Amino acid sequence: MSREIIRTDRAPQAIGTYSQGVKVGNTVYLSGQIPLVPETMEMVEGNMEAQIRRVFDNLQAVVEAAGGSLADVAKLNVFLTDLGHFPLVNQVMADYFEEPYPARAAIGVAALPKDAAVEMDAVMELGSG
Repeated sequence: MSREIIRTDRAPQAIGTYSQGVKVGNTVYLSGQIPLVPETMEMVEGNMEAQIRRVFDNLQAVVEAAGGSLADVAKLNVFLTDLGHFPLVNQVMADYFEEPYPARAAIGVAALPKDAAVEMDAVMELGSG
């Protein structure tokens, strides 16, 4: 099966040996996004809510570059350096997703790239939303 690499300037460029997304058939695997501003490749300024929103905006940009929408996301993984921020993730997520919500995992981690406090990756099935 062939793979299609997904790339957009509306999300941060890869800072390592990976692609923003990879489409195999109708499934798109979205690499982890941290709260980097695509235009500057610097961390977003502001509080934790601003960071979470930047991550969702980055994911949304890659999803749209793949020809989908957030409604097509089947699985979302959330990585937090402080699980105390999980209620805020839920609150902000409600601004980006509608029912039926994707499956989701929230994982507490010791550290993330560039000292980010949040990272998210996802799996999307095109045509499911």
